[in-house]
Amino acid sequence: MANKLINQMGLPKSIANVFTARNITTAKEALSLTEFELMEVLDVNLAEVSSAIARISEITCPPYQTVLSLMEQQVQKEHNGGHLSTRLKGLDDALCGGIPFGVLTELVGPAGIGKTQFCLKLALLASLPEAYGGLDGRVIYIDVESKFSSRRMIEIGSKSFPEIFHKKGMAQEMAGRILVMRPTSLSEFTESLQQLKISLLQNQVKLLIIDSMAALVAGEQGQGAPRQHLLGWHISFIKSLAEFSRIPIVVTNQVRSQTRDEACQYSFQVQNREKALHEHAEYDSHLVAALGIHWAHAVTIRLVLDSKSGKRFIKLAKSPISPPLAFAFSITSSGISLLSDGGIELTGPEINTIHCQGHSDVINFDGKRFQ
Repeated sequence: MANKLINQMGLPKSIANVFTARNITTAKEALSLTEFELMEVLDVNLAEVSSAIARISEITCPPYQTVLSLMEQQVQKEHNGGHLSTRLKGLDDALCGGIPFGVLTELVGPAGIGKTQFCLKLALLASLPEAYGGLDGRVIYIDVESKFSSRRMIEIGSKSFPEIFHKKGMAQEMAGRILVMRPTSLSEFTESLQQLKISLLQNQVKLLIIDSMAALVAGEQGQGAPRQHLLGWHISFIKSLAEFSRIPIVVTNQVRSQTRDEACQYSFQVQNREKALHEHAEYDSHLVAALGIHWAHAVTIRLVLDSKSGKRFIKLAKSPISPPLAFAFSITSSGISLLSDGGIELTGPEINTIHCQGHSDVINFDGKRFQ
């Protein structure tokens, strides 16, 4: 609105012509001067200047909105935007329905904690018929570390949705809706992004999963550029892809060691460096999400999966619509299950702290290992 032309604001023609003659053509140019400066430049009296500035300000300034109207707009936006239910009731309630469409949702945690298990279940849910609460669409699953297991996916499906998967041919139909890509490098992934954008439309894709983003750039570290610098363009493209396609995009992220300085750098909840270091020292690990602060700002929802005191937790660490909550969970033959639908509200740096107590891998239910 600042660049709106003054001659389009309905001012009296006489004063509008004076603005034009003095080469003041936009609202920004007019409002950057005081009334007395305008009197001098335009050579008109104070009453005319005040009247003109009041009119320009009224048009260019955004209108006030009540909290009620903003809330109604948000509810309507969420209704139109849609969600992919995780079938984890407490988490879905906290997210107002599940994984939201049109934004980036990140799963971050140490190896073996259950990130891929979560992604496999989401892929199944998106491919389910709408009559069973699914999105009845295809899924593009970018499997960077070759962790995708079709056998495990069928196991999750048959245990979670026996009424579907025990029908003749249904397991094959569900599996046929999930398209797996395995880029071997960041450059190969980059080359596939434009085609990916076309595929989202042509193949009725309802979910995109990238597992994992950190693994894509791990092999590029030898080039000398920090991870966040390598991902600058990709962050923008993936965010625009989410907005363009209006589907949920889920990305997994790895963890890295945290330095003592980093423990204080973003500790907004503590009063001084000594207290931050003391709290940092009390944690049983010093792990943080990989990919840096720019990536952290790009994601709308961040779910931290970690393990503490013998329990695994899903922590809703970042969300514009929910307080920071933690849900205890386990991994069963049907995938991830919450131990309780009631979330524990966390305060301070604990919500972003990532613990790891020996979950380097997970034992499958037939004795084999998966991650």
